[in-house]
Amino acid sequence: MEGITHPIPRTVEEVFSDFRGRRAGLIKALTNDMVKFYQTCDPEKENLCLYGLPNETWEVNLPVEEVPPELPEPALGINFARDGMQEKDWVSLVAVHSDSWLLSVAFYFGARFGFGKNERKRLFQMINELPTIFEVVSGSNAKQSKDLSVNNNNSKSKPSGLKSRQSESLTKVAKMSSPPPKEEDDESEDEEEDDEQGAVCGACGDNYGTDEFWICCDACEKWFHGKCVKITPAKAEHIKHYKCPSCSNKRARP
Repeated sequence: MEGITHPIPRTVEEVFSDFRGRRAGLIKALTNDMVKFYQTCDPEKENLCLYGLPNETWEVNLPVEEVPPELPEPALGINFARDGMQEKDWVSLVAVHSDSWLLSVAFYFGARFGFGKNERKRLFQMINELPTIFEVVSGSNAKQSKDLSVNNNNSKSKPSGLKSRQSESLTKVAKMSSPPPKEEDDESEDEEEDDEQGAVCGACGDNYGTDEFWICCDACEKWFHGKCVKITPAKAEHIKHYKCPSCSNKRARP
């Protein structure tokens, strides 16, 4: 958490320098230091925030207790979503919130020290010349993030095989243009074609349509129209293991 050890910026140039230092620290956390950052964001811990510091370093810590805080606070509880979505999506989401936080800190200083219209405009123009953290993370560093994702699968903080199961589940729920997969691999092509034509929604009973979004229940393995079970493609991307309404209402067996 940020202390009062850093000099307080008072001019446009000083605020921009502060912004650039914090930005560099956050980019480092989401790229070069990604493995360490990922492991630090343990979902079992309390609400955590990612802080970028003016000296181009970063830290993950609890939010300050005083209200209102000395500076605007970053997004709270970023660690809770870590294992609930694909890693690249989680990193991108943290990057977007970090971009928002950087702007709020810069304009907090501007408001605190009475920046006028022209000063605020100049500050924003200087900031706008730099690519956002999201652009850096999802653009030129996308391959690096993917490689780090493979390394994280072998870390102690993540159970073995979780990533592959999650990816498989997301692949199942995100298919919209191809028919539901077959349970039997040794069926002939003719039999598979018959199954495709006969696939029906477990809720409404209508036949499969290639232009509709379908989702498969991981419990009973029945397929459903997304609209019938109120699941959109966007929602499906964040579901690890989907259970249809019928299976969700069943009592858990001992």
